[in-house]
Amino acid sequence: MAVPKKRTTKSRQGKRRLHIFVPEPKLATCPKCKKPVLPHTVCLHCGYYKGRMIIDVFKKLSKKEKKKKEKELKEAEKAPKKELSMEELSKK
Repeated sequence: MAVPKKRTTKSRQGKRRLHIFVPEPKLATCPKCKKPVLPHTVCLHCGYYKGRMIIDVFKKLSKKEKKKKEKELKEAEKAPKKELSMEELSKK
């Protein structure tokens, strides 16, 4: 059976494991409620995907929670869309 001749130091071990990590997920914004969501998945906050309601989010909520969530969704829809000037577009 193979046995290492010398002990691997913590720094060498760390250098080897440098690239072993879980990358952060790339998030998109939901067009309806403007919350971050994974691409190509149903938004768990509003229940919409590609402009259609897939999940009825309000079904399991109490009256108080329903009112609060409906209010949040209405505010998100009413939020003014900021139009970019030519200078701001060129910066992107």
